[in-house]
Amino acid sequence: MASPYSTTNNLPQLSHPDGSPIRALVVDDEPSLAELMSMGLRMAGWSVAVAGDGPAAVKLAKDFRPDVLVLDVMLPGFDGVELLGRIRAFAPEVPALFLTAKDDVQDRITGLAAGGDDYVTKPFSMEEVLLRLHRLVQRSGVAAMDAAELMVGDLILNVDTREVSRAGQDIALTATQFELLRYLMENPRRVISKAQILDRVWDYDFGGQANIVELYISYLRKKIDAGRPPMIHTVRGAGYVIKAAGQASE
Repeated sequence: MASPYSTTNNLPQLSHPDGSPIRALVVDDEPSLAELMSMGLRMAGWSVAVAGDGPAAVKLAKDFRPDVLVLDVMLPGFDGVELLGRIRAFAPEVPALFLTAKDDVQDRITGLAAGGDDYVTKPFSMEEVLLRLHRLVQRSGVAAMDAAELMVGDLILNVDTREVSRAGQDIALTATQFELLRYLMENPRRVISKAQILDRVWDYDFGGQANIVELYISYLRKKIDAGRPPMIHTVRGAGYVIKAAGQASE
């Protein structure tokens, strides 16, 4: 049976327009649940801060400046509804998702009436929470919108025309090579595992198929890096990363 807190690799990577990670503040007095939530968000590439009570969360929010809040309704100090009001006093636009163990309609209405943007009831799936948080962040406007062109160093990929060039020289790619390069360029300077590549580019689970990833990475290297400073790098035991020539990975 799948864990109720399982994550998904199918959501798009979100970041600020400058490439910095989305910041989420998770407030829950159950350490194990807060840790599971944090792990799921960090796997999605987000920066996460965690607090276990209302007063600590207010102090942390002032320094961390979160882009989205994940708030348990029942908290020590003061509850999630009051916490949201206090944070909104200095961050009025930050969206909030309420977590609650209660399944009563009135509790949901109270949270939404207090300014909450969405809610989930416990137990919940991490996949659902991630999906809802993605939607909140996208609606808030803090995340970079999908662009027709992706650029890493002197490498440019146009999503609409499906043209690729490096240093002004056109590069011809097959459809699969294009999708693999696109996935890498959507996540510059981040290590992408073979399992993630298989799931995104070939749409099936990891299971003895690592050789196909290695093969297509070698195809890309011959076309992207041949005769030039390399951009596609292997991180032994972890996966692959693309970055501008001479640039350190995160």
